[in-house]
Amino acid sequence: MIGNLDTATLQQIWWLLASVVGSLFLFLTFVQGGQTLLWQVSADEEEKSLIINSLGRKWELTFTTLVLFGGALFAAFPKFYATSFGGAYWVWILILFTFIVQAVSYEYRTKPDNLLGSKVYELFLFINGSVGILLIGAAVGTFFTGSNFTLNDYNQVHWTHPLRGLEAAFSLFNLSLGLFLVFNARVLGAMYLVGSIDFSGRPQFEAKMRRACLVNLVCALPFLLYVLVSLLLMDGFGFDQAGVVSLVAGKYLANLLAMPLVLGLLLLGLVLVVWGVVSTSLLKGGRGIWFGSLGTVLVGLAVFFTAGYNNTAFYPSKADLQSSLTIYNASSSHYTLTVMTYVALVIPLVLAYIAWVWWQMDARRISTEDIEGRKAY
Repeated sequence: MIGNLDTATLQQIWWLLASVVGSLFLFLTFVQGGQTLLWQVSADEEEKSLIINSLGRKWELTFTTLVLFGGALFAAFPKFYATSFGGAYWVWILILFTFIVQAVSYEYRTKPDNLLGSKVYELFLFINGSVGILLIGAAVGTFFTGSNFTLNDYNQVHWTHPLRGLEAAFSLFNLSLGLFLVFNARVLGAMYLVGSIDFSGRPQFEAKMRRACLVNLVCALPFLLYVLVSLLLMDGFGFDQAGVVSLVAGKYLANLLAMPLVLGLLLLGLVLVVWGVVSTSLLKGGRGIWFGSLGTVLVGLAVFFTAGYNNTAFYPSKADLQSSLTIYNASSSHYTLTVMTYVALVIPLVLAYIAWVWWQMDARRISTEDIEGRKAY
């Protein structure tokens, strides 16, 4: 059945699947956001340990999902993978470095007589949650603002800027999107920690965590507003039936209007994130993360769909418009996409297993007793 689908349909399916993985990654950045709250909300080493050990049960999921996102793009859209990772390699190397030091920090922070000391490893965790997420946001922003590359007839990439991708962080739109993701990750982190830590005997610790959720939402709003307004007003990169790419006035606004379901996902997602904060900070609930996580996934889907569907170049070139990549000219062959789609049918089973394990791990809130007498992060 899948093999009977035409190539264009398979390309659209795989942009959908890649968007789902990318959006799940945005939700899982609650780990990184929680790491940046470490010094803000904890009053002593025991509270730090509660935060780190709560996040430590989930930190692998974020990195694994990032790798899965890259793998999906490599298999389904190899030209994008080769262009971005082969040309903008400094930004990707720096992003991966922040995740490497994260892994090292969870392993060695509490090792006796460790070389650097726990404070340095806690700083590494903060860098992963701030610099790492900021650069990822800037990289996603290039889906709308474009990148500095050209492709020759053999699809060899030539990057026209010496910073090799790091220049994306100097765009106000990209920087604003990155800062929004940083603060949104902090919001998600606070919501998750409120629901996963036993605050018995620590009312001030709980109060600071709930307050951090609201404060970081307020900090995120100006950047979100700038991104949304810019997205609605900026020129976009569209292509015609012949595949010729051109600048189109109001392209992304037109995309949202042409795809009302995507606009609905965006609006519903934003409402869910705000409700998650209200339920956590003002109503003193402990399940706000489920609203915030679903809302973040829906917003992520809307962003990726707006960037790739409706005859839009999802990785535009500022140096040469005709080098811009679309889901049609950057994809694998019909055979490869077909085989991958069959393999993807097992994804729901994997997600169901992850959800079951997650439920078991969070069945009981983590307490001081849980981090005593066993290996702690």
